[in-house]
Amino acid sequence: MNKRGFTLIEILVALTIMAVALAAGMRTLNQSADNANLLKLRTLALWVAENRLAELQLMPQLPAPGTSSGTATQAGIRFLWRQTVQMTPNPAFRKIDIRVTESGQPDYEIARLNSYVGVAPLKSPENRKP
Repeated sequence: MNKRGFTLIEILVALTIMAVALAAGMRTLNQSADNANLLKLRTLALWVAENRLAELQLMPQLPAPGTSSGTATQAGIRFLWRQTVQMTPNPAFRKIDIRVTESGQPDYEIARLNSYVGVAPLKSPENRKP
């Protein structure tokens, strides 16, 4: 007698393959979610650094050399920033290094921004437009 159908072994092998595939899919989904959260955190931290640089650029005089720190909030997340201002060979410029961490993990640097700020040159009287 010729019977058609699957044996118990074939069904168990198929279920094992499906379980492995579903577990791999869930792991990939979790990694994607973690990466999206990390990307969001890094973007917000970079905005904190860029905002701090913009504040320094808008100051009427060059920032004094040294290190300072503070806090900022972006999208409800509190960040700590630390800036280091250094002299350059040209006295009209300062080198700025801004590092941002999350307030809960002050040892883990999320974003870093290096830039220079300078003073605008004074216009000579003959170059001024009426």
